[in-house]
Amino acid sequence: MDNHYDVIVVGAGNAGLVAAATTAKSGLKTLLLEKHNLPGGSASSFVRGRFEFEPSLHELAGVGTKEKPGNIYQIFDELGAKIDWRYEYNTFRTIAKGVDGYDVKLPAGIDAFCTEMEKAVPGCEKQVRALFALAKKVDDAIAYITKMKGKPNPLVMITKHGDFMRVASHSVEQVMDALGLSEKARDILCTYWGYLGVPTDEVNCMHYLAMLNSFVVNGAAMPYKRSHEMSLALVKVINDNGGEVWFNSEVTRFLYDENGAAIGVEAAGKKLYAKEIISNIIPHNVFNRSDADKIPQRDLKLANARKFGISVLTVYLGLDCTMEELGIKDYTVFVTTTGNTRKQYNDRLEGSMYIVNCLNDVIPDCTPKGTCSMFFTMPLFGSDIPKELKPEQYKKYKNDLALRYLRDYEDLTGMSIVPHIEEISVATPVTFARYLGTPEGTIYGYMNSGWDNMLARISSEKEDYTIPNLTFCGGHSARSIGYSSTYNSGKIVGDRIVRKLKGGN
Repeated sequence: MDNHYDVIVVGAGNAGLVAAATTAKSGLKTLLLEKHNLPGGSASSFVRGRFEFEPSLHELAGVGTKEKPGNIYQIFDELGAKIDWRYEYNTFRTIAKGVDGYDVKLPAGIDAFCTEMEKAVPGCEKQVRALFALAKKVDDAIAYITKMKGKPNPLVMITKHGDFMRVASHSVEQVMDALGLSEKARDILCTYWGYLGVPTDEVNCMHYLAMLNSFVVNGAAMPYKRSHEMSLALVKVINDNGGEVWFNSEVTRFLYDENGAAIGVEAAGKKLYAKEIISNIIPHNVFNRSDADKIPQRDLKLANARKFGISVLTVYLGLDCTMEELGIKDYTVFVTTTGNTRKQYNDRLEGSMYIVNCLNDVIPDCTPKGTCSMFFTMPLFGSDIPKELKPEQYKKYKNDLALRYLRDYEDLTGMSIVPHIEEISVATPVTFARYLGTPEGTIYGYMNSGWDNMLARISSEKEDYTIPNLTFCGGHSARSIGYSSTYNSGKIVGDRIVRKLKGGN
């Protein structure tokens, strides 16, 4: 029957797209359902006036090149999704304001990165190199665990990968402190914490080191036509391999048999059935669209025990002058009031940390000739929006916040940005909640901290959610948040379903 499939994937976010492309390419009859008229979720683009903006992707780690591919390059290449990659060979510029502040720009490449760190913090190079040596050991351990299909020999882990075991059980700050890194060196090295949404005294060191190492070793990459290029390329793979993608088709209900196994969904006014259901939407939303008696109490308690991850306030700017005329010389700039990540997190409502990007630095022709674009990003939880804020006050609230950050950056750099604004759009957690449909507008799923860190999720994945024939992928699942992680999540889950339905390796 036409309404029966091998696999139904719910949600065309990053992980859902890769999962559907993987199962379709393997020959499984695959249907991908998406509530919007475009794929990608946040991996899309939008137009204001003569500018096309990137909604969320700052820079993509783990890409690499054809000659030296990273895992993201390999995933897209294996699927046959063609991407025009453009590269940024600096990691970041970080400016910490205040008496003990600093202004440091760090290049990609471990040797160059360590050399610049030594210039910024004399006497730290040995410890910084030791940190990257640990990162290499983490990568080696993960490669072994992957080779053993998630069932490593405990004796091998203890004898050959003992450093991994120690790193994986401590926070970033604890490991850096053990290596003897000074406070200033730690602050600079922890600049990327916002990409995980958890301060470095709390986030698992294995997770952070893997991300930092990926950016430093390979540099960052961007698709030429923004993240929308990646989403469209994956849709093409699905269609070219006989899969179906239905847009404007929100799943309103998940279907189960009498034993509690997932058997299908309702969408576009139809009941659709499959042997396997893959959800790229957060478990909270799945459970809310399911009959209550079909959800195991343990699964429900686990979802409710987790904290929703961070969202953002983002200001998108189309400017009527070039980046050179403005004096922009960097692609990514982190601005903080203090180097301490816990203080940045706690004081986020006071403007303690924000990120500024200019895509023209990597893709010069991403805007019309004689113009450029910038976007400002600040960490913000949905719960940070004032509860007493009335709908008629919302526009002023978000615009006042945007102007505050713009003026701060103008004062800091001496640039004149506001007079050159031709187009402006401001997104808050309210925007992301409306578009993504996530609780509190979270863009990161569940917070990766404490007992709910990435390693713990991977270790207990089989026990976490137990509904037969229902698998989760995306930022809320085992592989955690971020573009690279979600693409990996989709590939891992897609491969797993292929093995389950077709057998073999």
